[in-house]
Amino acid sequence: MPTKSPERVSTPSVTDDELVERTLRGDSTAFGELVFRHGQAVYRAALAALGSAADAEDVMQEAFVLAFRKLPHFRHDASFKTWLLTITWRRALRWRHSPARRLARLVSLENWLSSDIVEHRPTPEQSAISGEIHRDVLRLIRSLPSRLRDPLLLSATGRYSYAELSDILGLPSGTVKWRVSEARRLLRAKLARLGHGRLS
Repeated sequence: MPTKSPERVSTPSVTDDELVERTLRGDSTAFGELVFRHGQAVYRAALAALGSAADAEDVMQEAFVLAFRKLPHFRHDASFKTWLLTITWRRALRWRHSPARRLARLVSLENWLSSDIVEHRPTPEQSAISGEIHRDVLRLIRSLPSRLRDPLLLSATGRYSYAELSDILGLPSGTVKWRVSEARRLLRAKLARLGHGRLS
């Protein structure tokens, strides 16, 4: 498993599957290329789950170590990226629900909303976030049940298709779409009740 920041060792024409095969044959630089290609996607998934940059970096490292160890069991049923993100998401949830972390900090959405994880095409909600509205949005997102909050946070990164979200969350694509839509609907309704009707 590479311990240093990976350098690019292949061209985009080399597929992930080819890099996986090279890694399994003992080419240590091939896995470094996979880390280079997918590091940002892994980090963003971890950040969406945890809300803490430091925790996301720790989970990213754990996810890549675990993926390296499990690579012989990768069956190509999904893309390598989706398989890797699924590992990342599960590690992040375990990290999030650990007793120490549950007491220390429960998903800091302040970090999530203020970071570049949010797509640079803001929704009306994101465009209006300031002062009291900002605090209300943070509180209301925290209040969502995890089954709605998690799909919303992942989809808000703007980096994953619904097919990828389906694989990461282990849910049918239609269910993921409904949960994201329902989370947004609830947020709009709750904000309207607080007097922020212009966000609807």
